[in-house]
Amino acid sequence: MADVKKIATRESYGNALAECGADFPNLVVLDADLAGATKTGVFQKAYPERHIDCGIAECNMTGIAAGLATCGKVPFISSFAMFAAGRNFEQVRNSIGYPHLNVKIGATHAGITVGEDGATHQCNEDVALMRTIPGMTVIVPSDDVEAKAAVRAAIEFEGPVYLRFGRAAVPVINDTPDYKFEIGKGVLLREGSDVTIIASGITVASAMEAADMLAADGISAEVINIHTIKPLDEELVLASAKKTGKVVTAEEHSVIGGLGSAVCDCLAAKCPTQVLKIGMQDVFGESGSANALVEKYGLDGKGIYASVKEFVK
Repeated sequence: MADVKKIATRESYGNALAECGADFPNLVVLDADLAGATKTGVFQKAYPERHIDCGIAECNMTGIAAGLATCGKVPFISSFAMFAAGRNFEQVRNSIGYPHLNVKIGATHAGITVGEDGATHQCNEDVALMRTIPGMTVIVPSDDVEAKAAVRAAIEFEGPVYLRFGRAAVPVINDTPDYKFEIGKGVLLREGSDVTIIASGITVASAMEAADMLAADGISAEVINIHTIKPLDEELVLASAKKTGKVVTAEEHSVIGGLGSAVCDCLAAKCPTQVLKIGMQDVFGESGSANALVEKYGLDGKGIYASVKEFVK
Protein backbone atom coordinates (compact mmCIF):
# COMPACT_ATOMS: atom_id res chain seq x y z
CA MET A 1 0.00 0.00 0.00
CA ALA A 2 2.98 2.27 -0.56
CA ASP A 3 1.06 4.32 -3.17
CA VAL A 4 -2.01 4.79 -0.98
CA LYS A 5 -2.52 8.14 0.76
CA LYS A 6 -1.85 7.86 4.49
CA ILE A 7 -3.08 10.18 7.25
CA ALA A 8 -2.97 9.76 11.03
CA THR A 9 -6.45 9.73 12.54
CA ARG A 10 -5.30 12.18 15.24
CA GLU A 11 -4.76 14.65 12.38
CA SER A 12 -8.30 13.90 11.20
CA TYR A 13 -9.59 14.53 14.73
CA GLY A 14 -8.09 18.01 14.94
CA ASN A 15 -9.19 18.94 11.43
CA ALA A 16 -12.73 17.66 12.03
CA LEU A 17 -13.11 19.71 15.21
CA ALA A 18 -12.03 22.85 13.36
CA GLU A 19 -14.38 22.09 10.46
CA CYS A 20 -17.28 21.54 12.85
CA GLY A 21 -16.64 24.70 14.85
CA ALA A 22 -18.81 26.94 12.68
CA ASP A 23 -21.68 24.45 12.49
CA PHE A 24 -21.79 23.79 16.23
CA PRO A 25 -21.38 27.02 18.24
CA ASN A 26 -21.74 25.07 21.52
CA LEU A 27 -18.70 22.93 20.71
CA VAL A 28 -15.90 23.44 23.26
CA VAL A 29 -12.55 21.63 23.21
CA LEU A 30 -10.44 20.93 26.30
CA ASP A 31 -6.89 19.64 26.25
CA ALA A 32 -4.38 18.50 28.86
CA ASP A 33 -1.31 20.37 27.64
CA LEU A 34 -1.09 18.21 24.50
CA ALA A 35 -2.81 20.36 21.85
CA GLY A 36 0.13 19.92 19.49
CA ALA A 37 0.17 16.14 19.76
CA THR A 38 -3.59 15.56 19.84
CA LYS A 39 -3.98 18.12 17.04
CA THR A 40 -6.68 20.08 18.88
CA GLY A 41 -4.35 23.02 18.29
CA VAL A 42 -6.03 23.30 14.89
CA PHE A 43 -9.32 24.07 16.65
CA GLN A 44 -7.53 26.33 19.13
CA LYS A 45 -6.16 28.45 16.30
CA ALA A 46 -9.58 28.80 14.68
CA TYR A 47 -11.60 29.26 17.88
CA PRO A 48 -9.28 30.34 20.71
CA GLU A 49 -12.19 31.44 22.91
CA ARG A 50 -13.65 27.91 22.79
CA HIS A 51 -10.46 26.00 23.56
CA ILE A 52 -9.36 25.41 27.15
CA ASP A 53 -5.89 24.15 28.03
CA CYS A 54 -6.33 22.49 31.40
CA GLY A 55 -2.66 21.68 31.88
CA ILE A 56 -1.39 18.23 32.81
CA ALA A 57 -4.51 17.52 34.87
CA GLU A 58 -6.72 15.09 32.98
CA CYS A 59 -9.02 14.35 35.91
CA ASN A 60 -9.67 18.04 36.51
CA MET A 61 -10.27 18.49 32.78
CA THR A 62 -12.98 15.84 32.95
CA GLY A 63 -14.73 17.61 35.80
CA ILE A 64 -14.66 20.90 33.89
CA ALA A 65 -16.13 19.19 30.84
CA ALA A 66 -18.88 17.65 32.94
CA GLY A 67 -19.80 21.09 34.24
CA LEU A 68 -19.82 22.55 30.74
CA ALA A 69 -22.12 19.76 29.57
CA THR A 70 -24.67 20.65 32.26
CA CYS A 71 -24.69 24.19 30.83
CA GLY A 72 -25.62 23.08 27.31
CA LYS A 73 -22.14 22.93 25.82
CA VAL A 74 -20.79 19.98 23.81
CA PRO A 75 -17.32 19.49 25.30
CA PHE A 76 -14.55 17.30 23.91
CA ILE A 77 -11.78 16.31 26.30
CA SER A 78 -8.52 15.37 24.61
CA SER A 79 -5.41 13.51 25.68
CA PHE A 80 -3.45 10.35 24.95
CA ALA A 81 -5.58 7.21 25.36
CA MET A 82 -3.41 6.06 28.26
CA PHE A 83 -4.38 9.20 30.15
CA ALA A 84 -7.89 9.85 28.81
CA ALA A 85 -9.11 6.32 29.54
CA GLY A 86 -6.50 4.92 31.92
CA ARG A 87 -5.44 7.57 34.42
CA ASN A 88 -8.82 9.20 34.03
CA PHE A 89 -11.08 6.16 34.38
CA GLU A 90 -12.72 7.00 37.71
CA GLN A 91 -13.54 10.54 36.63
CA VAL A 92 -14.95 9.37 33.30
CA ARG A 93 -17.05 6.76 35.08
CA ASN A 94 -18.39 8.96 37.87
CA SER A 95 -18.45 12.46 36.36
CA ILE A 96 -19.48 11.60 32.79
CA GLY A 97 -20.86 8.05 32.69
CA TYR A 98 -22.92 7.94 35.87
CA PRO A 99 -24.87 11.17 35.16
CA HIS A 100 -24.83 10.28 31.43
CA LEU A 101 -23.54 13.67 30.38
CA ASN A 102 -23.03 14.81 26.81
CA VAL A 103 -19.22 14.76 26.95
CA LYS A 104 -17.05 13.40 24.14
CA ILE A 105 -13.62 11.88 24.77
CA GLY A 106 -11.03 12.25 22.01
CA ALA A 107 -8.31 9.75 22.89
CA THR A 108 -5.25 9.86 20.65
CA HIS A 109 -2.00 7.87 20.53
CA ALA A 110 -3.79 4.58 21.23
CA GLY A 111 -2.37 1.09 20.71
CA ILE A 112 1.08 -0.14 19.78
CA THR A 113 1.43 2.31 16.89
CA VAL A 114 2.49 4.88 19.47
CA GLY A 115 5.75 3.12 18.71
CA GLU A 116 8.93 4.32 20.35
CA ASP A 117 7.07 5.76 23.36
CA GLY A 118 6.97 2.17 24.61
CA ALA A 119 4.71 -0.01 26.70
CA THR A 120 3.76 2.61 29.29
CA HIS A 121 2.18 4.82 26.62
CA GLN A 122 0.77 2.10 24.36
CA CYS A 123 -2.76 1.83 25.66
CA ASN A 124 -4.15 -1.54 24.61
CA GLU A 125 -6.83 -1.62 27.30
CA ASP A 126 -8.90 1.52 26.67
CA VAL A 127 -11.71 -0.04 24.64
CA ALA A 128 -12.19 -2.66 27.34
CA LEU A 129 -12.33 0.01 30.04
CA MET A 130 -14.77 2.24 28.17
CA ARG A 131 -17.03 -0.67 27.17
CA THR A 132 -17.71 -1.38 30.83
CA ILE A 133 -19.15 2.07 31.52
CA PRO A 134 -22.96 1.93 31.18
CA GLY A 135 -24.25 4.09 28.35
CA MET A 136 -20.81 4.83 26.87
CA THR A 137 -20.57 4.68 23.07
CA VAL A 138 -17.16 3.47 21.83
CA ILE A 139 -15.88 4.29 18.33
CA VAL A 140 -12.62 3.19 16.67
CA PRO A 141 -12.34 4.77 13.20
CA SER A 142 -10.26 3.07 10.53
CA ASP A 143 -8.99 6.06 8.55
CA ASP A 144 -9.14 9.80 7.90
CA VAL A 145 -12.55 9.75 6.23
CA GLU A 146 -14.13 7.67 8.97
CA ALA A 147 -12.49 9.63 11.78
CA LYS A 148 -13.85 12.94 10.51
CA ALA A 149 -17.31 11.46 10.05
CA ALA A 150 -17.18 9.96 13.54
CA VAL A 151 -16.35 13.31 15.15
CA ARG A 152 -19.31 15.01 13.49
CA ALA A 153 -21.60 12.10 14.37
CA ALA A 154 -20.43 12.23 17.99
CA ILE A 155 -21.25 15.94 18.21
CA GLU A 156 -24.74 15.30 16.88
CA PHE A 157 -25.22 12.31 19.19
CA GLU A 158 -26.66 12.91 22.66
CA GLY A 159 -24.64 11.14 25.35
CA PRO A 160 -21.05 10.22 26.24
CA VAL A 161 -18.82 9.00 23.41
CA TYR A 162 -15.28 7.63 23.45
CA LEU A 163 -13.37 8.07 20.18
CA ARG A 164 -10.04 6.30 19.66
CA PHE A 165 -7.43 7.82 17.37
CA GLY A 166 -3.88 6.83 16.43
CA ARG A 167 -0.50 8.49 16.19
CA ALA A 168 0.79 6.84 13.02
CA ALA A 169 -0.35 7.59 9.49
CA VAL A 170 -2.70 4.91 8.11
CA PRO A 171 -4.10 4.21 4.61
CA VAL A 172 -7.21 6.11 3.54
CA ILE A 173 -9.63 3.36 2.52
CA ASN A 174 -13.08 4.95 2.80
CA ASP A 175 -12.79 7.72 0.22
CA THR A 176 -15.59 6.33 -1.92
CA PRO A 177 -18.77 8.09 -3.10
CA ASP A 178 -21.04 5.59 -1.36
CA TYR A 179 -19.32 5.70 2.05
CA LYS A 180 -21.71 6.37 4.91
CA PHE A 181 -20.95 6.54 8.62
CA GLU A 182 -23.61 5.70 11.17
CA ILE A 183 -22.99 5.09 14.86
CA GLY A 184 -23.69 1.46 15.70
CA LYS A 185 -23.68 0.26 12.07
CA GLY A 186 -20.78 -1.77 10.70
CA VAL A 187 -19.68 -1.69 7.07
CA LEU A 188 -19.53 -4.77 4.85
CA LEU A 189 -16.41 -4.12 2.77
CA ARG A 190 -16.11 -7.44 0.97
CA GLU A 191 -18.40 -10.42 0.64
CA GLY A 192 -17.07 -13.94 1.20
CA SER A 193 -18.19 -17.47 1.97
CA ASP A 194 -15.41 -19.30 3.86
CA VAL A 195 -14.54 -17.03 6.78
CA THR A 196 -15.51 -13.64 8.22
CA ILE A 197 -12.84 -11.13 9.22
CA ILE A 198 -14.19 -8.45 11.54
CA ALA A 199 -11.76 -5.59 12.07
CA SER A 200 -11.53 -2.14 13.63
CA GLY A 201 -9.10 0.76 13.43
CA ILE A 202 -5.81 0.15 11.64
CA THR A 203 -6.54 -3.54 11.11
CA VAL A 204 -9.37 -2.81 8.66
CA ALA A 205 -6.88 -1.99 5.89
CA SER A 206 -4.80 -5.00 6.94
CA ALA A 207 -7.86 -7.25 6.76
CA MET A 208 -8.61 -6.12 3.22
CA GLU A 209 -5.02 -6.81 2.23
CA ALA A 210 -5.20 -10.24 3.87
CA ALA A 211 -8.45 -11.02 2.04
CA ASP A 212 -6.71 -10.43 -1.29
CA MET A 213 -3.93 -12.87 -0.35
CA LEU A 214 -6.44 -15.43 0.90
CA ALA A 215 -8.36 -15.20 -2.36
CA ALA A 216 -5.18 -16.15 -4.21
CA ASP A 217 -5.19 -19.33 -2.11
CA GLY A 218 -8.81 -20.06 -2.92
CA ILE A 219 -10.16 -18.85 0.45
CA SER A 220 -13.14 -16.49 0.23
CA ALA A 221 -13.00 -14.02 3.13
CA GLU A 222 -15.80 -11.66 4.06
CA VAL A 223 -14.47 -8.41 5.58
CA ILE A 224 -16.45 -6.23 7.97
CA ASN A 225 -15.41 -2.88 9.40
CA ILE A 226 -16.82 -2.51 12.89
CA HIS A 227 -16.04 1.10 13.73
CA THR A 228 -18.51 1.20 16.61
CA ILE A 229 -17.51 -1.36 19.22
CA LYS A 230 -20.38 -0.34 21.49
CA PRO A 231 -23.16 -0.59 20.57
CA LEU A 232 -22.10 -3.49 18.35
CA ASP A 233 -23.86 -4.09 15.03
CA GLU A 234 -25.08 -7.53 16.07
CA GLU A 235 -27.32 -7.93 13.04
CA LEU A 236 -24.36 -7.67 10.65
CA VAL A 237 -22.11 -9.87 12.78
CA LEU A 238 -24.74 -12.61 13.12
CA ALA A 239 -25.66 -12.60 9.43
CA SER A 240 -22.04 -13.01 8.39
CA ALA A 241 -21.28 -15.68 11.00
CA LYS A 242 -24.27 -17.73 9.86
CA LYS A 243 -23.07 -17.50 6.27
CA THR A 244 -19.39 -18.40 6.74
CA GLY A 245 -19.39 -20.43 9.95
CA LYS A 246 -15.98 -19.09 11.04
CA VAL A 247 -15.14 -15.66 12.45
CA VAL A 248 -11.82 -13.88 12.95
CA THR A 249 -11.55 -10.57 14.80
CA ALA A 250 -8.59 -8.23 14.37
CA GLU A 251 -7.80 -5.22 16.54
CA GLU A 252 -4.91 -3.05 17.71
CA HIS A 253 -5.91 -3.74 21.29
CA SER A 254 -5.82 -6.51 23.85
CA VAL A 255 -7.87 -9.54 22.82
CA ILE A 256 -9.36 -9.26 26.31
CA GLY A 257 -12.31 -6.91 26.50
CA GLY A 258 -12.16 -5.24 23.08
CA LEU A 259 -13.69 -5.92 19.68
CA GLY A 260 -13.05 -9.66 19.88
CA SER A 261 -14.75 -9.95 23.23
CA ALA A 262 -17.74 -7.91 22.04
CA VAL A 263 -18.14 -10.18 19.02
CA CYS A 264 -17.77 -13.31 21.13
CA ASP A 265 -20.38 -12.06 23.61
CA CYS A 266 -22.80 -11.66 20.73
CA LEU A 267 -22.06 -14.99 19.04
CA ALA A 268 -22.02 -17.02 22.26
CA ALA A 269 -25.51 -15.80 23.08
CA LYS A 270 -27.12 -15.91 19.65
CA CYS A 271 -25.07 -17.97 17.18
CA PRO A 272 -22.28 -20.14 18.67
CA THR A 273 -19.41 -19.91 16.19
CA GLN A 274 -15.73 -20.78 16.15
CA VAL A 275 -13.78 -17.54 16.66
CA LEU A 276 -10.11 -16.56 16.40
CA LYS A 277 -9.11 -13.29 18.07
CA ILE A 278 -6.10 -11.47 16.58
CA GLY A 279 -4.65 -8.70 18.71
CA MET A 280 -2.38 -8.22 21.70
CA GLN A 281 -2.38 -11.64 23.34
CA ASP A 282 -2.32 -10.73 27.06
CA VAL A 283 1.04 -8.96 26.71
CA PHE A 284 2.31 -5.40 27.00
CA GLY A 285 3.73 -3.65 23.97
CA GLU A 286 7.35 -2.58 23.63
CA SER A 287 9.46 0.19 22.18
CA GLY A 288 9.95 0.13 18.41
CA SER A 289 8.73 1.69 15.20
CA ALA A 290 5.00 1.47 14.54
CA ASN A 291 5.50 -0.63 11.41
CA ALA A 292 7.87 -3.06 13.14
CA LEU A 293 5.48 -3.55 16.06
CA VAL A 294 2.44 -4.05 13.83
CA GLU A 295 4.37 -6.70 11.92
CA LYS A 296 5.74 -8.40 15.05
CA TYR A 297 2.30 -8.76 16.62
CA GLY A 298 0.71 -9.99 13.41
CA LEU A 299 -1.58 -7.03 12.78
CA ASP A 300 -0.39 -6.28 9.25
CA GLY A 301 -1.88 -7.84 6.12
CA LYS A 302 0.63 -10.70 6.04
CA GLY A 303 0.12 -11.47 9.71
CA ILE A 304 -3.65 -11.57 9.47
CA TYR A 305 -3.42 -13.62 6.29
CA ALA A 306 -1.21 -16.23 7.97
CA SER A 307 -3.43 -16.45 11.06
CA VAL A 308 -6.65 -16.73 9.06
CA LYS A 309 -5.22 -19.31 6.68
CA GLU A 310 -4.12 -21.53 9.56
CA PHE A 311 -7.48 -21.04 11.30
CA VAL A 312 -9.48 -22.02 8.21
CA LYS A 313 -7.35 -25.14 7.66
